[in-house]
Amino acid sequence: MPNPFENPDGQYHALVNDEKQYSLWPSFVPVPEGWSIALGPASRDECLAFVSETWTDMRPASLARAMAD
Repeated sequence: MPNPFENPDGQYHALVNDEKQYSLWPSFVPVPEGWSIALGPASRDECLAFVSETWTDMRPASLARAMAD
């Protein structure tokens, strides 16, 4: 079975957690606890572009806040 995270023809969600970290997720797989849908369902390329444009600071949100203080 091919990897469902790498199917160029699949439908995906871009997920986000409370730490503002993002993940590409196949739309047929239940969203894990602690994550919510930020985009989708959409194509893999659309979701990857969204994550690339949105997730510009790789630090967890709690670390970014602590460093800002």
